[in-house]
Amino acid sequence: MYEIVRKEALRPTVTLYEIKAPLIAKKAQPGQFIILRVDENGERIPITINNYDPEKGTVTIIVQTAGATTEKLRRLNQGDCLQDFVGPLGKPTETAGKKKVCVVGGGVGCAIAYPVLKKFHDDGAEVHAVVGFKSQDLVILEEDFKKSSDKLVICTDDGSYGRKGLVTEALKELLDEGNQYDEIFAIGPMIMMKFVCKTTEPYGVPTTVSMSPIMIDGTGMCGGCRLSVGGEMKFACVDGPDFDGHKVDWDLAVKRNQMYVPFEKHKYEETCNLLKKEAE
Repeated sequence: MYEIVRKEALRPTVTLYEIKAPLIAKKAQPGQFIILRVDENGERIPITINNYDPEKGTVTIIVQTAGATTEKLRRLNQGDCLQDFVGPLGKPTETAGKKKVCVVGGGVGCAIAYPVLKKFHDDGAEVHAVVGFKSQDLVILEEDFKKSSDKLVICTDDGSYGRKGLVTEALKELLDEGNQYDEIFAIGPMIMMKFVCKTTEPYGVPTTVSMSPIMIDGTGMCGGCRLSVGGEMKFACVDGPDFDGHKVDWDLAVKRNQMYVPFEKHKYEETCNLLKKEAE
């Protein structure tokens, strides 16, 4: 069993969990993920690692409540335990050897972007960051990004905080200003990553994307995270989750990512109703 040693609500639907998992904490690297089960009858879901502390033996994840399992997880408290917490899985993000990079994050994807950004920073790169949220109420990890960024641009869809507009608009401005990036790393909603790649392609800037949003089983067994990269079939969970964004077939990836939305919504509503009845 894996104890929740800290639980912190970052936003109404976004929660940070610090889990006691010494063996995973010793091996974890930015870009990797874990698979958890809330209870013995629960489904297995992959969650990308936000942070890890080998000395404390803990691994931190940030989870947005969106489906049945994340709703069950939200109802656990500090001191409660998870049934399973397995990892680290996936290939770590390659950060060495870069002199200047730009990390682009969208929404809760910023929880994945941050450890990658920090590793770039710790490896000595000049780091620019562009992060986007729907509104000020959904901004997360701002202070963490500030500490490890040489330049930080915060965007909100409604203009309630930072600058109004999309991350692609801010990114294009940075490129037009003459910033020469060795790499751009993007993680967020599938459609955001698609247009980040379309934005960077004319400039010829290498662009890496994390395809973790498409993962389901996390072990390559289900085939749900299949995607076409450079005309070759890949699995996000075992071949990635990082890929060359300019080689991803985005239309196929977006379509596959949307396949499970109705099912997830149904299971979420079913679970909420069940938990409500149990509480009564």
